[in-house]
Order: sequence, then C-alpha cells, then structure tokens
Amino acid sequence: MASSPSSLLGFVICMFCSLMAAFAANFYEEFDITWGNDRAKVLDKGQLLTLSLDKASGSGFKSKNEYLFGNIDMQLKLVPGNSAGTVTAYYLSSLGSTHDEIDFEFLGNLSGDPYILHTNVYSQGKGNREQQFYLWFDPTADFHTYSILWNPQNILFSVDGTPIRVFKNLEAKGVQYPKNQPMRIYSSLWNADDWATRGGLVKTDWSKAPFTASYRNYDASNACVWSSSGTSSCSSKSPSSINNRAWMKHELDSTSQARLKWVQKNYMIYNYCTDIKRFPAGLPPECA
Repeated sequence: MASSPSSLLGFVICMFCSLMAAFAANFYEEFDITWGNDRAKVLDKGQLLTLSLDKASGSGFKSKNEYLFGNIDMQLKLVPGNSAGTVTAYYLSSLGSTHDEIDFEFLGNLSGDPYILHTNVYSQGKGNREQQFYLWFDPTADFHTYSILWNPQNILFSVDGTPIRVFKNLEAKGVQYPKNQPMRIYSSLWNADDWATRGGLVKTDWSKAPFTASYRNYDASNACVWSSSGTSSCSSKSPSSINNRAWMKHELDSTSQARLKWVQKNYMIYNYCTDIKRFPAGLPPECA
C-alpha cells in the first residue's frame, strides 16, 4: 500500500530530528552553570538543560569554549503562560568595556500576548543596534531552533532556518565589525520587569514562579574554537577541513533574501535604522 503524504512528511520530520540529536552536543561537556545554583539543571544524560527563575534568583550558563566565527544552533522552548517581566537571553559575547556581542533576547509577556524577540549587535563596546520581532508561532509550545551564523562577511540571525536579520561587515564605511575577539555562548533567565514588558508597566507575577526555559540540540560543530594559546581550530588547510567550512563565506542567496524580506515586512516591530527621533543628527552609517 502506498504511503500517504502526511505519513511521508512525518517520516521526514522524524529523520530530521534524529539527525539533529545525533549531532547535538552534551551539555555536561560543553557548558558550565555560572549562577543560580540548582535553578539550572542538566537532564537526560546531558541532552537537556533547563533554567529557572524565582523571586530570589534567576540562573545562567556559559560555554566552556570560546569561538572566533561559527555557525551555531540551539533549540529553545520558552517560559509558558504569563511570562511578563522575564527575559530569556541567548547570546555570544567577549568580555571588557570594548566587548563584542551578538544577542537573542526573548521578552516575556502576559498570557495570550506574543513574545518579543529582541536582537542586537555590539562591536568594540558599541551597541544600540536593536531590531525586534514577533514570531510566527508559539515559542512556548515546542522547541524551535535559533541560529547565529557569524563569519567575516556578515552576521546572520535565523529562526528555524528562516533568516530574520543580517548585520553586514561595513568596515569600509567606518562601522566596527566583530572579528577579532573570541566569544563564548551565554544564556540566562532573569527578572527585568523594570523594562522588559511594555516598558516596565507590566510587572512579574511571582505567584506564577518558578518560570522555566528549556534548551536542547546545541550544535557548534561548524564553529572555530579559539584556544588559550591563541590558535583557531579552523586554521587547518586540509581539503576536507576547507570543504566543511563553506559557512565561512556564506551570504544570503535570492531565495533567502526573499524570506528575510517576508519576515521583516510581516513581523518586525522595531528597527533602529528607521528611528529618526532616536538619531536626530542622522541614522548610523550602516543604515544607509
């Protein structure tokens, strides 16, 4: 008997999930819990990590490795229900006053109202490059993949493989670009009810605590690990190594550009590059 289209689709999805699980890193091996004590938990033999927030404290973790360029995936399932006042942050960052940083931040909301996905890019300590989006699905109902592709040409933010933002290397225009400082992966769940939801008007409802976000299927197999001696795992020039680093030259093709425009037309709710009131002396040069 011939298989139905729905059965075939289910088979393909299962195969895709199995492949992701096969390449997923072990949280015990790849990350350190940095704060929150037992509010951060590694479960399922290292395949699942959860962060929790209560009135006393939030929690967080960081990668053991530093990276200088990479194509990095993480699946997250965000705090369900009334998450107003909470922020789940997932980002790359170096340290110091002139640090580089590439941000995903998920701003909680009242039950039934959408999360806001807040993105930002810092280079040499300068940020103020916020773009914000609604998502086209419920990010609390299941896991979804949030990806950062960072190479010398551009930084690409993607959700479930769909590009939502590109920050290009425009050093020729005098715009600093993150390219010299190795960065770690960080994530945290914390209370930010002074600003996170409707500018701080909606406060965290602690009767709903603890709030919990979940992580799985972290994949940094396509990333350049930076060693303490100042060398990169991507320095090898063997043909097989070079072929596996096609992402180092990746830029959006016409199909991906069309998907990016679809997201920005239908789901972008703030773009610093159009905020004339914020920049009365003129928009930043990368916005031209």
